[in-house]
Amino acid sequence: MALFPQNALNDGVKKREVFGWAMYDFANSGYTTVVLTAVFNAYFVGVVAGNADWATLAWTLVISASSLVVMFTLPAIGAYADLKAAKKRLLMLSTTGCVLGTLALAFAGPGDLWLAVIAVVVSNTAYAYGESLIAAFLPEVARPQSLGRVSGWGWSLGYLGGMLALGLSLVYVLMAQKRGETAAQFVPVTMFITAAIYSIASTLTFFLLKERAVPQPAPAGGSGLGASLRRLGETIKQARHYRDFCWFLGCSASYQAGISVVITLAAVYAKEAFGFKEADIMLLVFLVNIASAVGAFGFGYWQDRIGHKIALGTTLLGWVLMTAIAVLATGKDMFWVAAIIAGLCMGSSQSAGRAMVGLFSPTERRGEFFGLWTFATRLSAIVGPLTYGLVTLLTSNNHRLAMAITSVFFIAGLLLLWPVSVKRGADAREMR
Repeated sequence: MALFPQNALNDGVKKREVFGWAMYDFANSGYTTVVLTAVFNAYFVGVVAGNADWATLAWTLVISASSLVVMFTLPAIGAYADLKAAKKRLLMLSTTGCVLGTLALAFAGPGDLWLAVIAVVVSNTAYAYGESLIAAFLPEVARPQSLGRVSGWGWSLGYLGGMLALGLSLVYVLMAQKRGETAAQFVPVTMFITAAIYSIASTLTFFLLKERAVPQPAPAGGSGLGASLRRLGETIKQARHYRDFCWFLGCSASYQAGISVVITLAAVYAKEAFGFKEADIMLLVFLVNIASAVGAFGFGYWQDRIGHKIALGTTLLGWVLMTAIAVLATGKDMFWVAAIIAGLCMGSSQSAGRAMVGLFSPTERRGEFFGLWTFATRLSAIVGPLTYGLVTLLTSNNHRLAMAITSVFFIAGLLLLWPVSVKRGADAREMR
């Protein structure tokens, strides 16, 4: 059986176009891997903010601020993208914003708090826009029965991109440390590396990926932002017809809150709870990306075979196991085990969520539905890290307790997944 069968794709879609679509995951994964997970988050806490008592909370507040911007703008942007068939144009703009924001991070040194804050908000907001817009292309390229595996192709390639950015950064950091350089000297270079990979790799997406959507008639009363908001309002009023999608949004907001903690604070946890150094953290995240790539690729095929709901529920159980091991670990060895489990669950749960949204999205409202999904995940990016930050602030930096509380998000996600009917949700997308 071919790993990349043509019959997994919609009529008229060629494999090279899917490769272009997946290359965007390759391009933008370096941002989350290097900036949010492995390097800049710990650098922000330890160098920019001087390891102050409020530093971890400040980092979570910055992430929360960017998520708020996304929450209140992206659903309307998604509706606009559907009306104007503008997903690709908006994707170009968001990519430019994230690349420039990442470049700005290179100039944030010790004490440059406001520069770092503004650059993180700009880059993370633009990243979230791009993540949602590229996801909205998934149902255009993949058949409904193949959404899991095609989504997995993108996520697995994305983790390879994250490993490339992190690997190049790690090589440079090790060389710089041998020269006796400090983090304030070598971390900025990793931001240049990340921005360069994002910029170069995404050009393949814009060259190969087609915009198949066609402009749609605007609702009565004009066009532009007003029409987009009215269209979004219509969808909200019809929410009862999309109840399974609504339940899934609640499930996503919950379990993604836990994932947001892992993405944005795993490096901080490894450093504070186990004494990991910068090079150790980068090696750890590199291993997590390998596990994530394997999980995303293999899991996508399994998801299409056993069903989206069972597959996602299995990964959430894995997340609960991971947090338990991370909290109870007494040494670095057990934490490495937790990290591998996190990687396997990361790739599979992220891929599964995107595939389920694609299955539930009406043809003419894909940008809008993926925008609503991103609204939920951005809400989680506020609640999860902010909860972690508040716990550390109120408990004199008790990172183990903060990680233990994180498991509640995955348990709640399991409970909210229970009422979801995949068949009923897929049938509802035909309603108008």
